[in-house]
Amino acid sequence: MKLYSWNINGFRAVCAKPEWDWFKQLRADGGEVVVGLQETKANKEQVPGEHSDPPGWHSYWLSGLRKGYSGVAVFSSLTPLAVHYELPDPAWQGEGRLIHLEYADFHYLNVYFPNGQSGEERLKYKLGFYDAFLDYSETLRRQKPIVVCGDFNTAHHPIDLARPKENEGTSGFLPIERAWLDKFTGLGYLDTLRLVHGQREQQYSWWSFRMRARERNVGWRIDYFFVSAELESKVKDAWIEPEVRGSDHCPVGLELAL
Repeated sequence: MKLYSWNINGFRAVCAKPEWDWFKQLRADGGEVVVGLQETKANKEQVPGEHSDPPGWHSYWLSGLRKGYSGVAVFSSLTPLAVHYELPDPAWQGEGRLIHLEYADFHYLNVYFPNGQSGEERLKYKLGFYDAFLDYSETLRRQKPIVVCGDFNTAHHPIDLARPKENEGTSGFLPIERAWLDKFTGLGYLDTLRLVHGQREQQYSWWSFRMRARERNVGWRIDYFFVSAELESKVKDAWIEPEVRGSDHCPVGLELAL
């Protein structure tokens, strides 16, 4: 099974670009595929049917109450056992940030975590969302293992961004945000890219649109696939696809041998 995650920064924009041919090639080898998208910025009804419900896929959409903001979607070649939307606590609902699919071997969580850069209030919301998500994941984990993907909006270690020193005071690399990722991984959630590739440098998934950052690879790695430790032996490969354009983020991938 191959799984992909991509913050597309607007589904209606990206599906009209040649870069969306990326999606059409994902099932070329005939295996099972799951695709989690973040920041769709659209209701399903706003998207042409061939893109909102592509033939041969099961599609699941969640938009926020605020139009043109946030939103997640999942396309799965495999029929899930169950589908759930949002975190259970209403305090963290309404922004369209989480779709949870249950499969036979694991719980799959596609999440667009909040950005904390617009001020203290949003940083507080982001940290609260982090904690609520972890509680939810740990509850699900009692039943079966976890696969979580998405835009976490935090670079974990200095190796995960090009300019760590300059960004020590920037949300996305604050000590308090990184401490939550320390806690998360300390509970046995494995960063699959590091599991497979170790401390390989210059592995980024987001680049500012400014100052030719992508061309110069001045980026951040804020898009991840984590698995709970029970799945460690099932991780066959993990990767980043920086050559795929169409968004300020690029896709990341995971292959599981189940």
